[in-house]
Amino acid sequence: MALWNAVASRLARHRSWTAGVGSSRAMSSWWHSVEPAPKDPILGVTEAFLADPSPDKVNVGVGAYRDDNGKPVVLECVREAERRIAGSMNMEYLPMGGSVKMVEETLKLAYGDNSEFIKDKRVAAVQALSGTGACRLFAEFQKRFRPESQIYIPVPTWSNHHNIWRDAQVPQRTYHYYHAESRGLDFASLMDDVKNAPSGSFFLLHACAHNPTGVDPSEEQWREISQQFKAKGHFALFDMAYQGFASGDPERDAKSIRIFLEDGHSIGIAQSYAKNMGLYGQRVGCLSVLCEDEKQAVAVKSQLQMIARPMYSNPPVHGALIVSTILGDPELKQLWLKEVKGMADRIIGMRTALRENLENLGSSLSWKHITEQIGMFCYSGMTPEQVDRLTKEFHIYMTRNGRISMAGVTTGNVRYLANAIHVVTEST
Repeated sequence: MALWNAVASRLARHRSWTAGVGSSRAMSSWWHSVEPAPKDPILGVTEAFLADPSPDKVNVGVGAYRDDNGKPVVLECVREAERRIAGSMNMEYLPMGGSVKMVEETLKLAYGDNSEFIKDKRVAAVQALSGTGACRLFAEFQKRFRPESQIYIPVPTWSNHHNIWRDAQVPQRTYHYYHAESRGLDFASLMDDVKNAPSGSFFLLHACAHNPTGVDPSEEQWREISQQFKAKGHFALFDMAYQGFASGDPERDAKSIRIFLEDGHSIGIAQSYAKNMGLYGQRVGCLSVLCEDEKQAVAVKSQLQMIARPMYSNPPVHGALIVSTILGDPELKQLWLKEVKGMADRIIGMRTALRENLENLGSSLSWKHITEQIGMFCYSGMTPEQVDRLTKEFHIYMTRNGRISMAGVTTGNVRYLANAIHVVTEST
């Protein structure tokens, strides 16, 4: 009997061990099909720049503002808002729709201080995780309530736009936007695409400071676009990531939206405070949808909140407090307006300096597009091969589509940058 018990015990241990081995193998095979994700083309530029030991290196790839010493900036109005907030607020959850005060102030920026749409409560709006989150919420909303629809996206556009609507499983189409030869707007082709799209199509529009080209329609062109949208019954979602940062005047930068509102469109707006308040890491923004009446706005907002609930439950509080404190205080708001104009003016000044340096070097090419474009980015027209040479020979880093982040250009490096661009564009 003792012998039998010993044998049985050894068999039990063996079964337990083999079962464990089998389980380990099964567990290790759960993720065997996962391949490394491709590197983000923009973030990869920063990684390469940081790894370069050259003292001459220049990063004009990052999409974040820098001062004339190439350093990150925290606005004084933000510092003051943080001083007022510190120790005076609790850390309770926000509602699913976010900070009511922040949303109210944000809508005024987009729709106007005395907007009839806000007064009539026709705007459904929720706090979002910056502009990316606002676009993603809308994409999910579009898929859920207009499942047969598709989205028209400009060529080119911010690369993450494609990711957002792809992951929301909304079919994508493109429309003409940039004209490579003129380095400007391909207006005729854009209008043809708007006209030829099926009636009632969704279009993604950049409200101002188009990313990556810096090319915006003129006011008259926006009016023509609006009229064509009206004729076709299209829906416009405006991605407005640069209000105030483009021209230095938030009202001017919202002109495209105001034109559409004047013409009686129902629109959507994705807003962000990353660029114009420097709140990159706070992830604070807003999604709004203009509805037919208050009843419809209540329904739409409730559905946007329900989409947000399983995504992130509710948005973060700190960035919303900063924004509502600044925009809700007349003195702080004026300080912000002064500081955002200062950022815009520095960018505009660097555009002028870069163009002048290239022209003074005797370049045979036209560089007028540098100052004709607006916002953080300049679509230089350089080829991927020329960009590769800039990196290899001059330690200058940017995305391979030739997009220059003007925020990375300073009085200390603009001559070096211009000389490098002159060398690679004249010799190829």
